[in-house]
Amino acid sequence: MLGRLGIHTILDALLYLPFRYEDRSAIKKIADISFEELTTISGKVVRSDLVSPSPRRPRLKMVEAIIADGSGTIKAKWFNQPYLKRVLKPGSSVVLHGAVKYGFGSGKVFLRDAACFEMVNPEYELLDDNEADTDQIHTGRIVPIYRSTEGLSQKQLRTILYTILHSTASTLSDHVPATIIKAYNFPALRESIHNVHFPTDPSSLEELNRGISPYHQRLAFNELFTLQLGLAAIKKGEATEKGISFAPDGRFTRQLLQRLPFTLTAAQERVFDEIHTDMQRPRAMNRLIQGDVGSGKTIVALLSMLAAVECGYQAALMAPTEILAEQHFITIHRLIEDLGLRIHLLTGSQRNKNVEIIASGNADIVVGTHALIQEGVSFNRLGLAVVDEQHRFGVMQRALLRKKGQNPDILVMTATPIPRTLALTLYGDLDYSIIDELPPNRSPIITKLVSESQREQVHATMKDEISKGRQVYVVYPIIEESEKIDLKDAVTGKERLQRRFHEFNTSLIHGKMKPLQREEIMAEFKKGGIHILVSTTVIEVGVDVPNATVMVIIHAERFGLSQLHQLRGRVGRGGSQSYCMLLSYHPSEDARKRLHVMVETTDGFRIAEEDLLIRGPGEFFGTRQSGLPDLKVADVQRDARLLEAARKEAFALIEDDPRLEKYPALRESIEDFWGRKLELFKTA
Repeated sequence: MLGRLGIHTILDALLYLPFRYEDRSAIKKIADISFEELTTISGKVVRSDLVSPSPRRPRLKMVEAIIADGSGTIKAKWFNQPYLKRVLKPGSSVVLHGAVKYGFGSGKVFLRDAACFEMVNPEYELLDDNEADTDQIHTGRIVPIYRSTEGLSQKQLRTILYTILHSTASTLSDHVPATIIKAYNFPALRESIHNVHFPTDPSSLEELNRGISPYHQRLAFNELFTLQLGLAAIKKGEATEKGISFAPDGRFTRQLLQRLPFTLTAAQERVFDEIHTDMQRPRAMNRLIQGDVGSGKTIVALLSMLAAVECGYQAALMAPTEILAEQHFITIHRLIEDLGLRIHLLTGSQRNKNVEIIASGNADIVVGTHALIQEGVSFNRLGLAVVDEQHRFGVMQRALLRKKGQNPDILVMTATPIPRTLALTLYGDLDYSIIDELPPNRSPIITKLVSESQREQVHATMKDEISKGRQVYVVYPIIEESEKIDLKDAVTGKERLQRRFHEFNTSLIHGKMKPLQREEIMAEFKKGGIHILVSTTVIEVGVDVPNATVMVIIHAERFGLSQLHQLRGRVGRGGSQSYCMLLSYHPSEDARKRLHVMVETTDGFRIAEEDLLIRGPGEFFGTRQSGLPDLKVADVQRDARLLEAARKEAFALIEDDPRLEKYPALRESIEDFWGRKLELFKTA
């Protein structure tokens, strides 16, 4: 049962923290309790009986006990726990916690005794006359409440964790350097572990429930410090490894810039200069490019790839999906076909002869999916690897890609704006640049939230834009109708739109189609042969059709903020005014918040911050997706100040002692935390 809660080791148990706390420290006299009050009382068992409460259900057993404290008496009842008759012996001392109800179901107020008040299934705790008050764990104190699982009661789980804590407390070792603990005035580790599970100070209830008590802060710092030490070790290891010192002559980059129908923004030029400087250094580059939808990251990445090709190396671009890899391939092929360069596509469904071509060196640029990092794929001379939409990959995939060459430069791109706290967590081993400027002549996209009753308004906007020569996306959450989910689907939607707009050409694209078929449909849409493209989220990222001015999202309440922002970014790429229509059906409170944020702003970083507030960091970016260890205690949003401090101390420690030779126990704890997945401390 503990395994279902993710508890497999002693450390897992110690870090399985309560999700809230109840103050049961104030013990009331029975004479002072009130109806419907959640309260704690203490007294002696006067009588206990095992009875059948219903003649029609003779097998149903109930234990009834009368408790007295000198000021009055109360009846307590427990259903289907007949063993309590043996536990609650007359004369034994007990503490009860529960809701107070009227006895006999009469609803009338009688004398303040057992005939009047009762507790049903209260939590109880027997008191030994020689027992210290501090050994009470279920009542008479601040009591921890844990997330449990079927078949494991709060009382059982609390008892298990209490037992583990007290049997292992003396074996807990604190690996964080004492100078750091002293500098931040943190409490000791053992004290912190004890007080997050069984706190002794009732006045700290609010801090405990918010997860900001000094003891929570200490454990959160430990976790963030360990995470950041791993990231610092990765970064230090990569910084000390010899990379490629590129000396590009600029012939391909100059030719590309002359062929572009636009000039780079100042932000694009600044970021390319940062990359160019990194590439000239003798150590391997590890840089993240953040940029909002449509800010022009791909062109900057392509210029960087051309710089590597100029020096006789291969460049690779890895995308998370086949359709995005195909889109990148088409875009890059069109831009460089006149430069005499060879570009090839490698995806799960398109490996064939391209594997041999890449290995032979007869490919200058390779675009692909995770197929690029699979066994059997090798490069002749990989110099630069670009990873698109980094949050779909992770640290491990990046490491595998690096092994495909002799320590190639790594450039990571994301169109998902990331709040600083998450950037420091997810990309702590990378330098990063931000393209914080959109190309000129971009009108802000007008976003409207509409209901089913306003569908005709949506159709009117679509027809008006198509009549001006523009094109429309209509995105559905699922491909086909499902008996399990009551959602509008793309296949049925396409048929309805085809009947509604019979004078226009409507087509359908989705992820189950063969890549060649999707490519043909997208090519036709880009040429203007398709007026309305019905789609699923396969067009979420990377698809670039400047003539498309309307994005209609069906069941918008089913999409996350980041996904909605990415979908909206498919329009507004030309000079014409564009529109995003969010068609919503019975949204929840959280969904309503998301949709209103979309209407209020087009700023991707503001949207990311709001998304983090609504969903919390665990869902915003699951650490499993990123390849990082799970955070069990820390919350990167709540603990942003601690994250900054942990990062500063971790990077300073690794700078001073890269292999942590002065701190062998700390080094071992970091490797355990990271699951020994990465060679954090190389011996060579």
